[in-house]
Amino acid sequence: MNKVELLAPAGSPESFKGAIHAGADAVYIGGTKYGARAYAGNFSSEEICLAIRYAHLYGRKLYLTVNTLVRESEIEELPGFLRPFYEEGLDGVIVQDLGVFSLLRACFPALALHASTQMNVTGAGGAEFLLAHGASRVVPAREVSLQELHRIKETGIEVEVFIHGAMCYCYSGQCLFSSMLGGRSGNRGRCAQSCRLPYQVLDESGKKKWPGDEYPPCPLSLKDMCTLPFLPELLQAGVDSLKIEGRMKKPEYAAGVTALYRKYLDRYYDNPAGGFEVALEDRERLRRLYIRSEIQEGYYHRHNGREMITPQKPGYLGADEVYLREIRKAFMERVPQIRVDGEICLKKGEPVSCRLWKHVPDGAGRLSVCREGQVAEPAQKQPLTEEAVKKQMSKTGNTPFIVGNLTVNMEPDCFLPVRALNDLRRDVLEELEQMLTENGRRHITERMLLNEPSPETETEATETPYVAVQFETWEQGEALYDSSFPDRLYCNADLLWQKGAETPAAMLRAWKQKKAGRELFLVMPYVIRLRDEAYLSVLKKILFCAHTIWDGVLFRNLESLRFLDQNGYQKKKIADANLYVWNREAKRFWRRLGVCVTAPLECNRDDLRTLGLTGMELIVYGRSLLMVTANCLYQTGAQCRRERGEDMTAAKKDLLLLRDRYQADFPVRAVCTHCYNEIYNSVPLSLHAYGRAVAERKPSGIRLAFTTEGPDEIRQVLDCFHDFVTAPERRRQAAFPCTKGHYKRGAE
Repeated sequence: MNKVELLAPAGSPESFKGAIHAGADAVYIGGTKYGARAYAGNFSSEEICLAIRYAHLYGRKLYLTVNTLVRESEIEELPGFLRPFYEEGLDGVIVQDLGVFSLLRACFPALALHASTQMNVTGAGGAEFLLAHGASRVVPAREVSLQELHRIKETGIEVEVFIHGAMCYCYSGQCLFSSMLGGRSGNRGRCAQSCRLPYQVLDESGKKKWPGDEYPPCPLSLKDMCTLPFLPELLQAGVDSLKIEGRMKKPEYAAGVTALYRKYLDRYYDNPAGGFEVALEDRERLRRLYIRSEIQEGYYHRHNGREMITPQKPGYLGADEVYLREIRKAFMERVPQIRVDGEICLKKGEPVSCRLWKHVPDGAGRLSVCREGQVAEPAQKQPLTEEAVKKQMSKTGNTPFIVGNLTVNMEPDCFLPVRALNDLRRDVLEELEQMLTENGRRHITERMLLNEPSPETETEATETPYVAVQFETWEQGEALYDSSFPDRLYCNADLLWQKGAETPAAMLRAWKQKKAGRELFLVMPYVIRLRDEAYLSVLKKILFCAHTIWDGVLFRNLESLRFLDQNGYQKKKIADANLYVWNREAKRFWRRLGVCVTAPLECNRDDLRTLGLTGMELIVYGRSLLMVTANCLYQTGAQCRRERGEDMTAAKKDLLLLRDRYQADFPVRAVCTHCYNEIYNSVPLSLHAYGRAVAERKPSGIRLAFTTEGPDEIRQVLDCFHDFVTAPERRRQAAFPCTKGHYKRGAE
């Protein structure tokens, strides 16, 4: 049985050593740049190099987080930042940004690239896509089930999964809540944890949805995850790495949690067929290590549920100081020694020689060194004994080694001064330590660091961008039918599953005939899961039928793109704003695939100017999507609409409201077709006052995205944007509440 990697977090050098000493097979850390935990202690460049050597000394691995979205102004420094770590032997990097991914693949071909959970891979399709483009490992979204993990592993890519620690309420990488409310982006490592705050849950009229006090005051706050009780199930799913969350937590947390998972992993491997049970005292030890309210098992066995939410305000319970002192004494004040075996040969008239070796785990052989010392002489008085040689060669002192089996091959009546044995021992141990710490070192040429742009040219700027309008309900579609404004319509594919969709579909066909040359695009879901196989089968028929009315597809995840590519889709494809493009390297990545892209919502006007909007679509109006969540506010209230047998057609229009402590209301739509919630900003983004500035950036298209608006509101918005493209110098006043979003301020 191939043994799984136990991967521990470290936010500081002390935490790193504690995790190594507690039994982690690998540790992931962040540097001073590009890591998604900006408020962790993090490591200086010198500390990263020292950590790589220390990990390799003990036969462990070190991974570096490069998992933020990277601006165009920042990406140029990335190869130089990573170079010393790559040369030192860094074992892998964890990456979210596809531009960063593409750049590192070109500059550091021997470096393992791990696709971060923020890429939101939820199935085999996304894993296959990343594997084909050079990823060696994928960290799926934390919401995937054990069955889905099996499917992902079948692609042949390494799979790393979270097993313990804090959980986000939102699907990985899909959260803009923190940045839209406070300017601190979770995608940039500065999450303000908006999901941990109290909210009221109301119906559309503003009335409390669930009376009484039975609804959790913090309905978006998940309990911490603990998978220790069903560890064998994860191992049987074939995963390659078990990841503990917690770079922001104390060193004792990393060491203590690692030690307990190490204990039970080893116990399982010693007797896989035996019973697996976690002792009650060990469960309690985990609870005493910074647990948020209570613990739950994550999403591996369930899709959502009230039991996953913290019942009260979600603060940490603290930790048992006595237990923390025990952890510190066991794993931080005591440095484990590395066992080495060897042999020493003494022959009169020849230099004494000593060979030491360290066994490599999993039967992969051994690393050995050999050194010679002083010439052995015939004994004049008292010859050396085997016991004396072993005793002297075993005095490893404060080195990281301990000598195990030492074979002494010695002629009778040999003599060697004690000092000579001491010198030989010191030399051979120093050489072995150097070999272990330098294992994996690489050499890089300056040419490898040159980021030469792809040979294809930039998309030519268009004089007048096309205007696209996105709608979510048939009522909104009908309101747009007589409008001459849009050049392109984006229709939510889920509308085709609603009862009575035949008539509106016919309306769309007529709209296309009436508006000669105008385009219809189908909009795919934000999340595709295993449960959507039947959905994709029907979608395939719609997109590929002989008389299809669709000119292209707007997609929002890698599973959807893989589905389109596998079926040979040749029409236009556009990636939505949640497939973040923050730098030109990412633009080039998508352009090589024949995909147009949407500008991200967290970039400000300076970012957009540096990025260049040529060849991109810009959203100029719409409620920004703050979260896509597997957990459901209806389910948390024990009123799942599907289980109650409600008409899901009505569910498209029926919204909930999250009201925060400042009385702002955030609309929530339950997308029951795919079993997820969409949480939108309290007011829509509107760039109606920036027509001239947008025109100067020359986007290929602009988009107005309607979500909760009724017909009258749609007419108001269309009127406000009437001159946005044709006469951008004319500034109209908005007759509706709105925000500029990040256009001026940007996100940290």
